[in-house]
Amino acid sequence: MNIYPKNGIGELLFGMKQQHVITLIGKPNKQFTDEEKNVVYLYNQHKLRLTFYEEEEFRLGYMVISHPETTLFDKEVIGRMPKEVQNEAPERIYKSWEIAEEDGIVSYFNEDNWLMLICEFDEITKVEVGAIIENDEFDWRFSG
Repeated sequence: MNIYPKNGIGELLFGMKQQHVITLIGKPNKQFTDEEKNVVYLYNQHKLRLTFYEEEEFRLGYMVISHPETTLFDKEVIGRMPKEVQNEAPERIYKSWEIAEEDGIVSYFNEDNWLMLICEFDEITKVEVGAIIENDEFDWRFSG
């Protein structure tokens, strides 16, 4: 699946409801409610975690993917060095990256596009993308 920051992953768009996602990729392998009462779907085959925000009528607002064939900027991203991927990002759109490290896990976060590269042993192990908030409102990409 290709990651489209600000929009989603593959055909999954921020703002979809649970039934839209199930229509596209089927029922999840596991489903649970997190501590904030959001619904979370786990898809083993896609190595994908989807979060539907309770406060937003259970719209899809956050995605985490670790599938080895995941692409970003038209190139596979999992297993690569973060600096390689950052250098491929259009500089005018991905101006700054916040870097945080905890227990050997390094996160590279671009807030403007709500894109996070999670790295261990200097390799990207997963990518997190979230819906963008503008003027205190989510910019949902799915209108259905």
